[in-house]
Amino acid sequence: MKAEKLNIFEAIKDIQQYTNFVVGEVNDHVVRAAVIDGEFHWHKHEFCDELFLVLEGELLIDFEDRTVSLLPGDIYTVKANVLHRTRSRGRTVNLCFEKADNDVNGS
Repeated sequence: MKAEKLNIFEAIKDIQQYTNFVVGEVNDHVVRAAVIDGEFHWHKHEFCDELFLVLEGELLIDFEDRTVSLLPGDIYTVKANVLHRTRSRGRTVNLCFEKADNDVNGS
């Protein structure tokens, strides 16, 4: 399989509504690009950590007892089996690194 070059900023430039799609794969993991303006539902990943890297805007990650704010260049790892949701107050773009067979519960 031939490797393909992809420019993340070009791929998401015209997206305004929530979307989340795979932009790359490495070993048994995927990299997802997400555009969010609003909130995603509460959920957890029972067997997989999830790492977020913010490219644009401010990503808020809510937990049952606190909220973490991420700005461009910030990374944060949500550990497996921790209830959380992501949200934003305007267009926000992030990359998410997780196992390809990630199990989402709580939807």
